[in-house]
Amino acid sequence: MCVFLETRQLTLRPFTHADADDLFALDNDPDVMRFINGGRPTSHEAIRTRVLPRLLHDYPCFGTRGYWAAEEKATGTFLGWFEFRPLEDHSPAVAELGYRLNKAAWGRGLATEGSRALISKGFTDLGVERVTANTMAVNTRSRREMEKAGLAFLRDFAGDWPEPIAGSEHGEVEYGLLRADWEQRR
Repeated sequence: MCVFLETRQLTLRPFTHADADDLFALDNDPDVMRFINGGRPTSHEAIRTRVLPRLLHDYPCFGTRGYWAAEEKATGTFLGWFEFRPLEDHSPAVAELGYRLNKAAWGRGLATEGSRALISKGFTDLGVERVTANTMAVNTRSRREMEKAGLAFLRDFAGDWPEPIAGSEHGEVEYGLLRADWEQRR
């Protein structure tokens, strides 16, 4: 297995087609998907034709992918995924941070641990100048995770919700971190 990044508790590795069943289970937990699609189920077809191709995409400016399967380091158990991808395929300047973890991973500091490690790798190895992350304004748990990872609130904005879900009427928020600010805190 090719490992992209290891932390104290996590192994982040590239996705493969063999991850389809784990992704199906993750995306069919209504609690996990509450702030993504309102908790609606995702079909196997959608995993195969939409989700996996996005997770398998290579970014030329990073020379690697932007989505990583997260496994518990001690057991190899699939926990979900982390996103750390450039907003533009050919420019590493701005990277988007994201995560989707199953409930077994909640409350254990794993989102913070994985996010901090990706931010560090982005600023030290991948040429990233700014990290950004977005969530629904009402998603207080995700907002707190962004803060614990070192990102600061930047703005409220109205998201484009083709199919509005509960809470989307309150808009979205953007958090961010500049490399210079990260370096000062180290």
